[in-house]
Amino acid sequence: MAETKREIERKYESDDSGLPDLTGVAGVASVLDKGAVELDAVYYDTSDLRLAAASITLRRRTGGSDAGWHLKLPVGPGVRDEIRAPLSDTVPEELAGLVRSRVREGRLVAVVRLRSARDVRDLLDADGRPLAEASVDTVRAQRLFGGEGTAQWTEIEVELADGGDPAFLDTVEKRLRKAGVQPAKSASKLARALAETKGGRPRPKDRGPAEPVTAGDHVLAYVRAQRDAIVDLDPAVRQDAEESVHDLRVATRRLRSTFRSFGKVLDRTVTDPIGVELKWLASELGVGRDQEVLSERLTAGLDELPGRLVSGPVRERLGTWTKAQYRGSRRRLLGVLDSERHLALLDALDALAAEPPLLKAAAGTPAKVLAKAVRKDFGKVSALVEEALAQPPGPERDLALHDARKKTKRTRYAAEAATPALGDPAKALAKSMKSLQSLLGEHQDSVMARETLRELSAVAHAAGESAFTYGLLYGHEERRAELAEGALPQAWERIGASMEV
Repeated sequence: MAETKREIERKYESDDSGLPDLTGVAGVASVLDKGAVELDAVYYDTSDLRLAAASITLRRRTGGSDAGWHLKLPVGPGVRDEIRAPLSDTVPEELAGLVRSRVREGRLVAVVRLRSARDVRDLLDADGRPLAEASVDTVRAQRLFGGEGTAQWTEIEVELADGGDPAFLDTVEKRLRKAGVQPAKSASKLARALAETKGGRPRPKDRGPAEPVTAGDHVLAYVRAQRDAIVDLDPAVRQDAEESVHDLRVATRRLRSTFRSFGKVLDRTVTDPIGVELKWLASELGVGRDQEVLSERLTAGLDELPGRLVSGPVRERLGTWTKAQYRGSRRRLLGVLDSERHLALLDALDALAAEPPLLKAAAGTPAKVLAKAVRKDFGKVSALVEEALAQPPGPERDLALHDARKKTKRTRYAAEAATPALGDPAKALAKSMKSLQSLLGEHQDSVMARETLRELSAVAHAAGESAFTYGLLYGHEERRAELAEGALPQAWERIGASMEV
């Protein structure tokens, strides 16, 4: 079973003088010399270095106290999550899965071998607790695939102890800079090895122009950002990280909405088939996410009831339902992420970003083209909200409000995409649409909660249990829906009065 460790470290250039004296660093009471260790690591990547392009490293290392397979995923500058797995001859399947959104149908090959002589010291506080590990690494790099040659260098690495304050690294860096030590030019040993040996280097992502000018530039910048989010979030979803499924689902919706909102910019004969696949992925992601939201909502409602009003094993039945739903949806989701259909979708998104199907309007000015598209979306929301408000409470109104919610999301995402070009008016509209989306979402969540409560109460009744508490929760959800509907007219009036795009 793989384990994850948050790695916070900084790298510095070094020369023959080695590690400067760090005993005077604030908070450091002593420096413990832990001796030298020999490390031998082979780094794996695709033939076109897709992992390196994303600042991801996958290695098999022997020597030291943490021999095994290490996958490092970037979190932020100088911060990575290191997932470790035991030594084996081949890449562990769990780690292979975490890079599948980038490797896809490609093959992982050994690209670089790094042998390092590491001189290690622990920086300790007054109680003998480690604050950080400082080491001097003498590195010998050998290119194994996609090129040839060797390289050698020495670097200093300072890694924060588990649970340490990242600000301590700033203190250490001040001392190192005072001693003439400069930050390393490469973010990792692998990046430096690839740069200093002959052969291919990671291809930069298709980012488009540094400063978007045309309407097409702005739309493509948003499209590429969502494409990147879909790929980047894949490992987090596999690890069941909090909110990862929700965030991935939102990225798919943003992208699909963008295709539809800006159909005058990107050719829909090309984007519509991709939109179908994005809708499929969003629905698969929703199987578990919708259940998770419902479970949290129903549990919270149950927690609010006085104990005397909880009749029968309601909590136990809800817990059983939640676990059963979660197990099934989780297995299904992992299968989706590994499926040929999903990997083909990722390839299609890459192809779209590399060779976008731009139409004539893409060359137009953002103030004209994007604003027109956003106003058109807003008009659809307006019609749907007014149609829903004109209907009496009941299933038809519920459906109309749900349709309005979906169009509200689309308008919000269109306004988000247009914000860099249109500025504050688009930003204000996106904010208003988010607020309206929340209100309509509260109503829809109540609709779904009542459907679930009816199902659970029927099962409980068939088992000879009291359905009293389910009825109370149902009534509570009805009241929440009434409040959301009651707040809608005033909220909509405010939004309409502030529409400026």
